[in-house]
Amino acid sequence: MKQSHIQHLYWRAGFGMGYDEIKNHKKKSTKKVVKALFKDSKNITPLKVDLTELRVLREKDYKQLIKDLGPDKRRELQQLSRKKTIELNTAWIERLATDQEILREKMTLFWANVFVCKDNNIYDIQHYNNVLRKNALGSFGDFTKAIAHEASMIKYLNNRQNKKGKPNENFARELMELFTLGAGNYTEKDIKESARAFTGWNTNKRGEFVFQKKNHDFGKKTFFGKTGNFDGNDIIDIILEQEQCARFICDKVYKYFVNPTVNKEHLEEMTAVFFKDYDIENLMLYVFSSDWFYAEENIGVKIKSPIELLVGINRVVPVSFQKRKQQMYFQKMMGQILLNPVNVAGWKGNTNWIDSNTLMFRLKLPSVILNNAVISLEEKGDIEADFKDFYKKKKRGQNYFKTTVSWDVFEKQYKNVSPEELRETLILSSINPKTKEIIDDLKINSNKEYCVQLMSIPEYQLC
Repeated sequence: MKQSHIQHLYWRAGFGMGYDEIKNHKKKSTKKVVKALFKDSKNITPLKVDLTELRVLREKDYKQLIKDLGPDKRRELQQLSRKKTIELNTAWIERLATDQEILREKMTLFWANVFVCKDNNIYDIQHYNNVLRKNALGSFGDFTKAIAHEASMIKYLNNRQNKKGKPNENFARELMELFTLGAGNYTEKDIKESARAFTGWNTNKRGEFVFQKKNHDFGKKTFFGKTGNFDGNDIIDIILEQEQCARFICDKVYKYFVNPTVNKEHLEEMTAVFFKDYDIENLMLYVFSSDWFYAEENIGVKIKSPIELLVGINRVVPVSFQKRKQQMYFQKMMGQILLNPVNVAGWKGNTNWIDSNTLMFRLKLPSVILNNAVISLEEKGDIEADFKDFYKKKKRGQNYFKTTVSWDVFEKQYKNVSPEELRETLILSSINPKTKEIIDDLKINSNKEYCVQLMSIPEYQLC
């Protein structure tokens, strides 16, 4: 398998690949490499943080709990819950930086920006995150139904307020517009009728799904030309009968895993495969096994998301933060905080990741993380005023961001690698002539130093 094809596959299906791994994979066929990728992601390892200290939130009625607890204890629990959310965020980042079930983890990240949701309840959002992980390579139909039953989604899109006689249309609308069909592929009547089908879908205080019969509309509904006493599961089944549903999801898959510019012919191929059975694994296997996936036009043309950038650096040179919370600020600065999407439509991605402010910060990031460099606020631009205040207050004349960098791990793999080989491993896209001229003029003292320099050029932002 060609080196550029291996790198392309592992940037799309994961977060890059090291020099030694690339060498090993070169000896294998594309079929074997792809097969191994899926085999490694058969297992499902839930992502969990210890919530023992917060178990009281699951043991009593929340309203009664507020009455029983004093203001100090309430504040303490709220602070602890926020701390645990940060812990879940950083635990996910650390999971992404390992080889464990890498395709499943990349798919989980993808689905988090399809079935977009956020929740302040750490129990519920942790469960939601693991539902994404569990279903990431399974049946899309079962996946969609599982999402509709989740406490975080029911709260996020107001289905708690969806009751017989007073239907709330938020979930029904977003189910079709953002999750399954896309705008313009349904009618307002379809929204109203499907909202009635989801009435009474709620959860108990433990985050478990509850069907409240008294709040459910058992009357007949007409949806996409069919009439019956439909409930929410029936609505999802009818949506799956529309080929547009398969096309809509395949379009998202293509833009995320192949190329932000969609090839209509290839999209229709994918749609035909997916519409047969809505098997996500079969769809992804088809994509990664197709000759057109490895075409030059698809290699090195996607702007890395902030998470891809952070994790990609970590996979080359393992880094740990002395204060895990600091990872949240890097995410905030670049516009992608895990578990905290901007809105129900999610992150737009690709060119939307870059503007004059974020580009300067992204180019500086490798030096900040790997060399404990100081962020220049002037160079960074006016990204987040509150972050500037935080930075100035905490910094107190010293570099606030402190990391422990495992250069020994890097040296073990790259010590005897030539500068050219290192560059070919780290940079997948073609290099601008002016940038190449600058790189060629560099005095290379060590691969360690050259690594940071390569990660600081614009082309490293692409995969």
